[in-house]
Amino acid sequence: MAVQVKDMLLEKVATGPVSARVYQGAEYGKGSPIVLFFHGGAFMEQGLQDNAIAESIADAGAIVVVPDYNSPLGNVFPKPLEVGYSLFSYMANKRASGLGDRNSLLLVAGVEAGGNIAGGVALKARDHYADALDGQILISPLLDPFMGTSSIRKADGIGMRQRWADGWSHYLSGGGCHPYAAPCLCSRIAGVAPALVFTAEDDPLRDETLGYADRLKQAGVAVRQQVLPAGAGWPSIYSGTPENISGWRETMIREFGSFVGDKRRQPIA
Repeated sequence: MAVQVKDMLLEKVATGPVSARVYQGAEYGKGSPIVLFFHGGAFMEQGLQDNAIAESIADAGAIVVVPDYNSPLGNVFPKPLEVGYSLFSYMANKRASGLGDRNSLLLVAGVEAGGNIAGGVALKARDHYADALDGQILISPLLDPFMGTSSIRKADGIGMRQRWADGWSHYLSGGGCHPYAAPCLCSRIAGVAPALVFTAEDDPLRDETLGYADRLKQAGVAVRQQVLPAGAGWPSIYSGTPENISGWRETMIREFGSFVGDKRRQPIA
């Protein structure tokens, strides 16, 4: 199934104009879900680049917007989160024109460092704009600044341990560690949007991903989680050139479709 890709400038975001790459699957149409997707890159990557995960979600029928969220204000907390939340607010107000329509679900998503931003935006949305966010998709989110889990030991094997350590040091260099900066340390997570969570058995971020999913469940948040088997090529998503995409692509498309379907079937309060 062909996915259309176009670059655009979101000019009326509160924090200033933001460049974005938009993916639209051939199945998109009236009422297609809108996914605000934050790319990875250990908190430091900037610019617009192709994204296999965003393309897979678009292939499931979504409109996926991947913004260059680190460029407008810099990549030290809280600036990326401010841009991310401003993008979410803008898209919530504008979904009736330009991207999607009044029947479109609005979700935030992200991989690795972008999963951190998505989780932070979901927390801030819960606190300030809860009714506008329909779901969050956390794809191996980078959540633990202490890097203290057992699975993180596998990061050396894929050349990411030092990069993630450097990324955390840079992202938090503004001082302190606000719960929005490290959602796994947030003491109050009840009431956030339902979550779809992805990781894999051989993923260095598996333990912090599943640990956060468990905390969400304990707080009464609806969670769907998918743990891919080792050997599916999942850890290669961190290299920017994912291998064995067929090993996880169909699972992602299926789980996203089920997650959105569940949201649409929920009765209106």
